[in-house]
Amino acid sequence: MSEFVKVALAKDVPVGAGISVEAGGKPIAVFNCDGIFYAIDDTCPHQGGPLGEGELAGTVVTCPWHEWRFDARTGVNTDDATCKVATYAVRVEDGAVLVEI
Repeated sequence: MSEFVKVALAKDVPVGAGISVEAGGKPIAVFNCDGIFYAIDDTCPHQGGPLGEGELAGTVVTCPWHEWRFDARTGVNTDDATCKVATYAVRVEDGAVLVEI
């Protein structure tokens, strides 16, 4: 059974940026894409880079270690659609960012 867990305050995730958090024992990257929040697995499948620390351009995050790029909305690698990271439902309530785990 899944549940929504508070992972951050919306004000702590600036527009055009992401953060790395942990929820339910999972590393999760949360992104603020022009006021819409998305969450994906924080671990790049290439060599484990922290995606939440990557550069965000629109909805595409670039891994800070080796520049692999993923769409924060879908988790799909922009260069290889067969490569994907997990995505998580997100909602914002009373200024808190909640992720479904």
